[in-house]
Amino acid sequence: MSVLQADGVDLVRDGQQILTEVALSVEAGEHWALLGPNGAGKSTLLSLLGARTHPTRGTVHVLGRRLGRVDMRELHRDIGHVNPRHPLRSPLTVRQVVLTGSTGSIEPPPRWTPAAELQTEADRLIEVLGLGHRSEARWPTLSQGERGRALIARALLPRPRVLLLDEPATGLDLAGREQLIDHLNLLPEMYPELATVLVTHHLEELPGTITHAALLRAGRLLAAGEVAGLLTGDQVSKCFDYPVTLDRIEGRWAVRARRPVR
Repeated sequence: MSVLQADGVDLVRDGQQILTEVALSVEAGEHWALLGPNGAGKSTLLSLLGARTHPTRGTVHVLGRRLGRVDMRELHRDIGHVNPRHPLRSPLTVRQVVLTGSTGSIEPPPRWTPAAELQTEADRLIEVLGLGHRSEARWPTLSQGERGRALIARALLPRPRVLLLDEPATGLDLAGREQLIDHLNLLPEMYPELATVLVTHHLEELPGTITHAALLRAGRLLAAGEVAGLLTGDQVSKCFDYPVTLDRIEGRWAVRARRPVR
């Protein structure tokens, strides 16, 4: 059974058609990229797959439950969501932020003391994500890259079945981006059954462990499937309406403008 499935999905917001007849199926252990230009509907589709939004038409099944027939809050514990615009205002430490992954809250609940095993798992994830030396650092002092890795640890703490990443490399410099990608590449080995969906419009930000991709343009799905046959220069050129050449080197993608032959 698919862990995420959209069938014939339309989404209309304030009279504007955002998604049109989208169909997508994600299985356990698959790692998807949602690709397309700005305004293509990528983040909107991610919000549907994350049980945050209902479709206007069509059906969405999340972890075998159909949206509209289930309290969406019941699904959220099994869905890790990484949003680089995490709306935290308090100067929590990295460790405190990661531990809120267990409660699903931005701030720790009043008078809440996490169990010892939960604290141990949080410390393990902090180490795995390369933040062991920053465990007690306060949120305002972190770099954007450190925040991104802390949010991944937070999302993984409750051991979700699905991990959704909405443009996780936003605002990162070169080193921060590469550190983030290195840690994303660890996920298939750490969690073999975990399904991930990553939104970006920069193919250079994709980890080499991506197995599948979906190309969106103007709210429509142009193509979806395994990356080997789908991420080609012609397909990406059509998606972004711009001629490009696409190469894959040591598992990573490189894009450059296609120059006319003279």
